[in-house]
Amino acid sequence: MAGMTWTIAPEPYDSPVAAALWRAYYTEVSDRWYLLHEGHRTDPEELEREVAAHTGAELAPPSGQLLVARYDGEPAGTAGVRLPDPDTPGTAELTRVFVREELRGRGGAALLVAAAEEAARRLGARRLLLDTRADLVEARALYARLGYTETAPHNDDPYAEHWFRKDLPAPEAGPGTEAEEGAGAVNRS
Repeated sequence: MAGMTWTIAPEPYDSPVAAALWRAYYTEVSDRWYLLHEGHRTDPEELEREVAAHTGAELAPPSGQLLVARYDGEPAGTAGVRLPDPDTPGTAELTRVFVREELRGRGGAALLVAAAEEAARRLGARRLLLDTRADLVEARALYARLGYTETAPHNDDPYAEHWFRKDLPAPEAGPGTEAEEGAGAVNRS
């Protein structure tokens, strides 16, 4: 697929694109849980309630950032970072890492996580934490491949079964570096 590229850029959490990707993400992870544990997909009313209840407002600046990946210009995935607790400066949480199923295996998830790490550094984070479920084996493999180490629990989320951490390198300083230029789009072929 010559000429197909990934573009990753900040996106308002409440944009139509972000809302559609959040719905796709939540539907997938919720359906996977219900199919595994109860043998059916998520009840549509519950799905609507949960999607509406978790707007992503915590992913808005100045204490968060939502990133949207586009593949060949089409919305393809998300990743978010947020500063969860003012009492733990330097720590951010990685959340909502998602790539549409039909676009997986093309490098987008690793690019999203790298862009999220940079966004976390711009927010002042020196480490990223995340949690995931045992059945999301693709996510766990991705995080391990990208240098995240499994840790003791850092929250009491009832669906969290695995917790990860990654210490972030300090941003490079100097003329023309991404650290100096601030937030911007990432393009990869």
